[in-house]
Amino acid sequence: MDRAALVNNLLKAIAMLETQEIIWPSLITVVSLFLYFVVTINVGRARSKYNITPPQMTGEPNFERVLRVQQNTVEQIILFLPSLWLFSLFISPLWGAGIGTVWVVGRILFAWGYYQAAEKRALGFGISSLAIITLLIGALVGILLPLWKTIS
Repeated sequence: MDRAALVNNLLKAIAMLETQEIIWPSLITVVSLFLYFVVTINVGRARSKYNITPPQMTGEPNFERVLRVQQNTVEQIILFLPSLWLFSLFISPLWGAGIGTVWVVGRILFAWGYYQAAEKRALGFGISSLAIITLLIGALVGILLPLWKTIS
């Protein structure tokens, strides 16, 4: 792929931003941020329920599990959102949104399991982690392939 083709691909990515193609990754972005909002609200509810006043972060194991869900979700969303958008730009917005939906479902299962017992978080964690890895590797491949073609 020569420079003209690379520029053409970049222009296609920019054009995608002006079309309805970004509606699906946009929806998944909003849903994931709403999910984060809900788990953050749950921390406030747990503080009230277990009488844990700020800045206290420990004390009641049930509160600590709710807090860990929120903390782990913020750690994951930092990887998820850029990976979702890079995958959507360089591979496919529809596939990106589909894999993003898997991440959201994984985070819900993670939260649901962790709220019950720490041992029950593994399935949701695994699902959401696999989704992030898929998006991240896919984005990397989508970025590197055109670059490789320009230098070879």
